[in-house]
Parts: sequence; C-alpha cells; structure tokens
Amino acid sequence: MKRCTSCKNGVLKTGFLEELFRAHTCSNCGGNWVLVEDYLSWKRKNADYQFSDNLDILNEEVAEDTKKAILCPVSGVIMQKFKITAGSEHRLDYSPAVGGIWLDKGEWELLKTEGLAGSLNFLVTNEWQKKLRDSNARETFSEVYRKRFGEETYGKVKEFRVWLQNQENKADITAYLVAEDPYSAER
Repeated sequence: MKRCTSCKNGVLKTGFLEELFRAHTCSNCGGNWVLVEDYLSWKRKNADYQFSDNLDILNEEVAEDTKKAILCPVSGVIMQKFKITAGSEHRLDYSPAVGGIWLDKGEWELLKTEGLAGSLNFLVTNEWQKKLRDSNARETFSEVYRKRFGEETYGKVKEFRVWLQNQENKADITAYLVAEDPYSAER
C-alpha cells in the first residue's frame, strides 16, 4: 500500500468515491487520489449521470487545501497546482506524468457545489486555466476602473461603451469624443 501523498501518515486504500468511480482514499486525512482514466471510464459508461445540485452550502473552510507542494504517489514527481474557479483559492494537485488528481478532504464536495464534478478532467486543461486567468484579469481591470472613475461614473461609461460598440460609425464617434476641438479644421 502506498503512503498518503498529503499527510504522509495514512495509507491509500482502494475504493470508490461516492460509489461512483475508483479512488484511493487516505486512511488518515480522507483525501482522494483519482486517476483521470478511471473517472473518464466511469463518465463514458454513465453519460446521463447528473450530480446533485441541491447540496448544502459548503463552507470553504470545510474543504481542505494543501498549500505545500506534494508528490505524486505513483511517480514521486512534484504535482502541479490548478485553480478550480476564478473566485476560489482552492487548487487541485495534478500529476501529468500519471494523469492523477489529488483531492483534499472536502474538495470533491466543493467541486459538486461549484457544478464542476462532471468536468473533473477539464479542470486541469490549459483551456480551463486560461479561462480562469482571463476572468481574474477582467475582474482586476474592472476594480481598477471602479476606483479610478467611481462606481456611478464607471456604470455610465460601461453603458456608453456597450452603446458605442453597436454603432456603425463608432470610429467617427470615438474621433469626435477624443478630439480637442471636434469643430476645428486644424489637427
């Protein structure tokens, strides 16, 4: 039996995560080692399965998150950390060498409450991670503009921007707006 990659005290026992697909659960910390191939195999056989969306609200403190780097229990290589959502600091630990994901205790429940349990394999893709980075950048810029313009002005500017984007002659309107004197023949 392999030792737990996270707490290093327990052993990984083979079983099933919620009796759905194979996972290796730590006897001490309750974390789960899931091979993406096991998850995908189950998902192909259960294409119509819907994860419950009426879960009790999960407090993020309940879902543990290993902050330190941890080693893949199979290859011994440091696993990569992948964000789950743009608004959460939780990160999944992923071993690209093996195709395995470490879920700390409570992270599976967190994925279900976020509506992401059916996309476990997608969370560790470049496409998903880029989407999260873009979302974070958008929110950062939005906050900068809010502080710079003030909430009321920022709201009006956003409305105007949407209107402007829908105008056929938006380049002419923009030139008019930024010209020192739009009625002057001088440049």
